[in-house]
Amino acid sequence: MTIKTICVYCGSGPGTDPRFIQSASAFGKLLAEQGIGLVYGGGSIGLMGAVANAVIDHGGHVTGIIPDFLTARENAMTRAQEMIVTKDMHERKQLMFERSDAFVALPGGVGTLEELVEQMTWAQLGRHSKPILIANVAKFWEPLLGLLRHMHETAFIRPGLSVDILTADRVEDIIPKLRQANGGNTQPTKRLEPSVAEKL
Repeated sequence: MTIKTICVYCGSGPGTDPRFIQSASAFGKLLAEQGIGLVYGGGSIGLMGAVANAVIDHGGHVTGIIPDFLTARENAMTRAQEMIVTKDMHERKQLMFERSDAFVALPGGVGTLEELVEQMTWAQLGRHSKPILIANVAKFWEPLLGLLRHMHETAFIRPGLSVDILTADRVEDIIPKLRQANGGNTQPTKRLEPSVAEKL
């Protein structure tokens, strides 16, 4: 299955390291250049704004998906070709899942972490086999990667329940790694029913 759209989870703030914004902008440019659409949370500030603006600035397509109550707080992106306003977070996350062929987590806060871990959980439970990649910009995700190793070592992630999480330290490695992982994915993706998505 060809990767036509990538869902990017990332912060609505810029963070303390200039490399965070730089990487988000560089990744957005790469998406546009390679004809891959961006699916993201719909904000116009922080890393969210940086990746979306870069896609648009370089001729790419952006789909923003944002719940109604966040449209003001996260300054919904007015430049996006497609902006979907949902009634709640459940609907937002389900649509982001359905609209995307792969998932990438750039640096971010609790919301970014929650969205990333949810996709990992759904993959672990066999609900999808779409590639998931952690963009370890400036070693931002190192504490989480260490925790995942610890979960393996203490047998809370047991054999047979492991999820193949990709990592990339450099933005230019993200798309090649996703495509390589997706090469063996010939199974049609399961669509999450609303009731299942809410239970998960």
